[in-house]
Amino acid sequence: MSKKPNYEFQEWWNKEKEKEKHKSEINSEISSNNTSTSTSNNHRDDDDEDDEHRRKEVGRSRNARQISFVILLKFQQISSFLAWLINGFCSLIRTTNRRISKNNSNSSTNSSSSASSNSESRFYKIIKVFLIVVVSLLVIELIAYFKGWHFRPPSIDSALSFEKLVYAKWLLIRADYLAPPLQVMSNFCIVLFLIQSVDRIVLMLGCFWIKFRRLKPVPLVEFNDGGDVEDQNSEDYPMVLIQIPMCNEKEVYHQSIAAVCIQDWPADRMLVQVLDDSDELDVQHLIKAEVQKWQQKGVRIIYRHRLIRTGYKAGNLKSAMSCDYVKDYEFVAIFDADFQPGPDFLKKTIPHFKGNEDLALVQTRWSFVNKDENLLTRLQNINLSFHFEVEQQVNGIFINFFGFNGTAGVWRIKALEESGGWLERTTVEDMDIAVRAHLCGWKFIYLNDVKCLCELPESYGAYIKQQHRWHSGPMQLFRLCFVDILRSKISAAKKANLIFLFFLLRKLILPFYSFTLFCIILPLTMFLPEAHLPAWVVCYVPGVMSILNIIPAPRSVPFIVPYLLFENTMSVTKFNAMISGLFRLTSSFEWVVTKKLGRSSEADLIAFEKESEAQAETTSLIYKSSSESGLADLTKLEITKKSKKKNRLYKKELALAFILLAASARSLLSAQGIHFYFLLFQGITFLVVGLDLIGEQVS
Repeated sequence: MSKKPNYEFQEWWNKEKEKEKHKSEINSEISSNNTSTSTSNNHRDDDDEDDEHRRKEVGRSRNARQISFVILLKFQQISSFLAWLINGFCSLIRTTNRRISKNNSNSSTNSSSSASSNSESRFYKIIKVFLIVVVSLLVIELIAYFKGWHFRPPSIDSALSFEKLVYAKWLLIRADYLAPPLQVMSNFCIVLFLIQSVDRIVLMLGCFWIKFRRLKPVPLVEFNDGGDVEDQNSEDYPMVLIQIPMCNEKEVYHQSIAAVCIQDWPADRMLVQVLDDSDELDVQHLIKAEVQKWQQKGVRIIYRHRLIRTGYKAGNLKSAMSCDYVKDYEFVAIFDADFQPGPDFLKKTIPHFKGNEDLALVQTRWSFVNKDENLLTRLQNINLSFHFEVEQQVNGIFINFFGFNGTAGVWRIKALEESGGWLERTTVEDMDIAVRAHLCGWKFIYLNDVKCLCELPESYGAYIKQQHRWHSGPMQLFRLCFVDILRSKISAAKKANLIFLFFLLRKLILPFYSFTLFCIILPLTMFLPEAHLPAWVVCYVPGVMSILNIIPAPRSVPFIVPYLLFENTMSVTKFNAMISGLFRLTSSFEWVVTKKLGRSSEADLIAFEKESEAQAETTSLIYKSSSESGLADLTKLEITKKSKKKNRLYKKELALAFILLAASARSLLSAQGIHFYFLLFQGITFLVVGLDLIGEQVS
């Protein structure tokens, strides 16, 4: 079949042929008669100009209609975008005002937090003034940038206008008076940063050496893990007192009591003290009922409630140790309300005291049941894994001293008494008794392979309250025991370790330089470029330190960048707490119970109970006890609380977010790559934390 001819192509070809023929005729006429050709050309040019003019008029009219249509379309898009932006901004303002009013109403109804709010408001006012200064500097730099002064700074002599003269004087003041002290402060913080980094590296090397040489404490004797302890001679087991201090712990009280009551230890050689400081009657009744049920099962357990609840946890423990029957016991094990020791906890810890008469404390490691619950718990797990795996283990192996963690440890009662017992002078009673015992010559042992289940705070509000107490208390204690350290009979090396490493470097210098360097000095160097902060300080060294910190928790490697940014964010809370404790501000004397949600509740308890074949019968009893003690009601209460979750606003974090974002905008004008990205992401992190978008929102 023949192909269909293309008529369109043929027509185009014929037109092109006619055009060429017409051009050839014109050329022949030009060559034959110049005069007539010039006349005809002039006439033809006039006709061509008329045709071109008409075509331009038509095109111009079409272009005008198209441009007007495009302008209207763009105007509609811009107006809709502005309306959306204004609406979103207004809703953000309304939400912010609503949250602030809720926070103010909550703080006004809580009289116990008035002192801390006053100290925090002073700190917030300082940050707010700094924010105003930074925004003002950014406005000045933006004006200079758009006027071209940013690239060619004007001098006082060449300034022809008043604006140029003012900017030239500002540059002179900035270079001669503001930048030099900022550079000195920057260099000072860099030195502190490097010293602290060297300390981290030394700790990691010590941890690697421990792993390489397989160093760990080995007891002289071991209790038989097989068989029933009731069939063995109970006289071989020391008398152990177990204390569970708690205060309004309605979510977790049942699991801690049950875990302690199933200890694989002779019943006549163990006494459990439930030290309840609760001020809620329904919680007291629930805990009493739980204790009575275990009493009916043959467990030696008693319930104590103080009428005068002073001194927080230290006062509670001090009151319990004053009982007459305590003199019959040799050791005391302490567990907070959310801790669940394994059934063999006492069998793994008590043997280390045999033959070590100068041993005061055996501390075990914490293991977190909710470490994967949200981003906040994952980041806490990184931090605490380094603390236990590296700091506690290295200090325990090489110098036999570390800070007592307040729970999951066993004390020799004689060491407690000789060290002065529990004192109510600080909010870190655990660190207080550890330092005093160390000054008296007692030694400590840390067991990294013995783990005790516990719960991490899942809300940012609960976490910052915990961190405030953990960082204000050590500074209180340092003021109180500094003279005692100098007068003690321990060696000069141990005194230096206590003062320079234990207190100053890890409790004071770390929060000081991290907040000052990354939240104050770095933003200021963007507006005072004569004071320079090297890129290795901003990026490379913090990155290396984060990698070292995350090694003990290798599964958390994907969170290394959020961890670095979040630790800098937490420096605000730690710095504020350190200052309040160092200068004994009112907020440093507050002791707030960390909010718990009971994540490690009945299911987790039964799970680890089933690991012990000898406790099969006890497991069924625990399940019955837990269900009979109001666990169903508590589950309903937890569901009700989850429906009442609400976000809060943290003003200090929000103010610093805007400071860092403004500094990132200034660094963008100077095309500073690493500084810009660090400030941008750090500012976004502060914004996320300030809006309470990390962790659970728990009312």
